[in-house]
Amino acid sequence: MIADVRWIAVALLLGTTTLAPCAAQSMFRGEATHSGVLREGAPRAFHRVKWTFATGDAVVSSPVWFDGKVIFGSDDGSVYAVDASSGRQTWQFKTGGPVPSTPAIANGNVYMASYDGKVYALDAVSGELRWKFATEGERRFEARGLHGMQPRQQTFADPFDVFLSSPTVVGTSVYVGSGDGHVYALDAATGALRWKFRTDDVVHASPAIADGVVYVGSWDGRLYAIDAQTGAERWRFQAGVDPLMHNQQGFQSSPAVVDGVVYVGCRDANLYALDAKTGQERWRFATGLSWVVGSPAVRDGRVIFATSDSSLYHVVDAVTGKPVLQQQAKAYLFSSPTIAGDVVLIGVLNGTLEARDFATGALLWDYSTDASRANQGWALTADRRFNTPMTFRSGWREGMALAFARQSGVGSIFSTPLVAGGVVYVGSADGRLYALE
Repeated sequence: MIADVRWIAVALLLGTTTLAPCAAQSMFRGEATHSGVLREGAPRAFHRVKWTFATGDAVVSSPVWFDGKVIFGSDDGSVYAVDASSGRQTWQFKTGGPVPSTPAIANGNVYMASYDGKVYALDAVSGELRWKFATEGERRFEARGLHGMQPRQQTFADPFDVFLSSPTVVGTSVYVGSGDGHVYALDAATGALRWKFRTDDVVHASPAIADGVVYVGSWDGRLYAIDAQTGAERWRFQAGVDPLMHNQQGFQSSPAVVDGVVYVGCRDANLYALDAKTGQERWRFATGLSWVVGSPAVRDGRVIFATSDSSLYHVVDAVTGKPVLQQQAKAYLFSSPTIAGDVVLIGVLNGTLEARDFATGALLWDYSTDASRANQGWALTADRRFNTPMTFRSGWREGMALAFARQSGVGSIFSTPLVAGGVVYVGSADGRLYALE
């Protein structure tokens, strides 16, 4: 668990290795290797809100681009297509559960996962259903005495397990993880099962694919390399485990595969660099008990990532793992950074989108969501940090889940920003998609 929550609980008791950056993001982290790099630059100054689009619940999903439309999921159970110029709805498709998964656009289809335990393929133009595939069912990561919550023998679902796996499409296959513990390969045209690979726990990280290998982590604390054609295991890497509190373990972060190296964060408070062929550890960067939930972005020999409790924006050398720079944010960072030209965009759980200079990490501008400015329940202090005594009131039963809900109520940004046409699109837990320029 993130460090300050642990303290409170105790106190209370088939792609290529490197691809050119995408002109506009068509799937989570831009393309199949999940480098987190876009070709188009983000604005270096904020001018105005172009429009906002309201859904019925939190937008944890990251927006993607298709033919002048922004497509994303909402926890109200729907997938939306919105005109990028006007913010008007083009179509809506309702699933049977929340959709905190990022769409993948390929073959004229939108591929999405829902908490109803199904993977959907929709027509990207009309939003009509092409096919759906039923997994063995969704669930959150859970454990007894999770994060030190009381009573100790109670099994708790992890309130911080906020994402679903986002599909990755390569060639004629769709790859996606599931809460049933499997990684699935589906036929992109029909939804037919090609193979499934079993891990020992929930898979909500998103698979990256490079050189015919699928890389994905599980809540069992292992990162897996799987043959993209056959589903056979190539190798596995064991990260840290925490059998007592199940706090410092599990992969929420999705890998980035660049130049033969797999970069991935873990809740064991490390960022890892692994050899893509063998799984051998090249280096690790320890964050000091603070989770790495978001997925790293990699460009020009730099790895950019962020942490939870310590709220730090990190840049490390891609070859050595040695620190290049760090900057202090004001609240936890679960969003994954997007590198857009000489600007890095990242969301903060205090409801703020930050734009930082790629070279120095200096803050160029930020924008606070409507809910962040409203600051319901005084969840934020005057300097925009979390007001912990107002949010984390109890470590018993549902206390931690309620605390996280209070924090998210300020319009937390879990979503990864998209840049297209000089406009930044990002979702918020206040239920809105924002278009900023």
